[in-house]
Amino acid sequence: MSVMAPAADKKLTGLVAATFTPFTTQGEVKLSEIGPYVDYLKEKQGVNNIFVNGTTGESMSLSVAERKKLAEEWCQKAKGKMDQVIVHVGCMSLKDSQELAHHAAQIKADGIAVIAPSFFKPRNAEALRTFLQEVSSAAPDVPFYYYHIPAVTGVNVLARDVLEGIDKLIPSFRGVKFSGTNMMDCGQCVSYSLAHWSVLYGVDEQLLAGLVMGTQGAVGSTYNYLGCHVNKLISAFEKGDLVQARTIQFKIQELISYAITLGFDVGVNKQLMTEVSGLSLGPPRLPVMPCPQDVAGSIKRKYHSIFPECCASDKQ
Repeated sequence: MSVMAPAADKKLTGLVAATFTPFTTQGEVKLSEIGPYVDYLKEKQGVNNIFVNGTTGESMSLSVAERKKLAEEWCQKAKGKMDQVIVHVGCMSLKDSQELAHHAAQIKADGIAVIAPSFFKPRNAEALRTFLQEVSSAAPDVPFYYYHIPAVTGVNVLARDVLEGIDKLIPSFRGVKFSGTNMMDCGQCVSYSLAHWSVLYGVDEQLLAGLVMGTQGAVGSTYNYLGCHVNKLISAFEKGDLVQARTIQFKIQELISYAITLGFDVGVNKQLMTEVSGLSLGPPRLPVMPCPQDVAGSIKRKYHSIFPECCASDKQ
């Protein structure tokens, strides 16, 4: 008997924070930090949706058991606070992905997302669609999203090609997390999409381009600490104030481009979130290296110079 997700008919729109996975200093999953994390996103950043166990959450460095524990805790602590919790269940192994998808249904996740396998790579759209279909079969009633991130997976299959006929294979299909820079592909995904699908843009530094193309929201790591500003960007865009929307986007680009010069990976990003939020997220898991303290301090100073109004709010 399948399990119906509580938000199966609720379209996913707006801002979605791709969450970091809290670890202890010994590198173990730290579940106790998830409750305060949810409150921080809701109260300080105005974020009402989360995408857990994804790239930002170091999912490929976690065991299946760890991912289950984390998904359970995120869903439990977000209940009544977040609108939707999307659990990423993609793995290198089809069986592991199916196990995580079935588990996500059991804990009443609002949706599941799946990345393309990146060791034995699907050679074309048909192979990838078939893989996604097999994962979805383990949780047929849970809203399903394809997570497109070719720069990480090395699977350079156009997302639009993956969408071809996918609603017939996966009736629960609800959209794409498009974390690519090919804006023509992004636009064609939007153009092809059914009314109840969502195309969510996943490249934070060029979100405005995604919005212009018609994406209905955004999933990203920087929204953990820039959510309040990105909400203003989206609001300005929706009001037709492109000058204001561009102004905010350019500030975000200034921060990210500066961070990139210092080596902006998951470890650096996670430490910046720790510095800004005051949460205790711990180090990343190897092979990602911890962020040097001087680098974290430098990026934090840049953050506060670009967004000075955050200095006061972060300390409240």
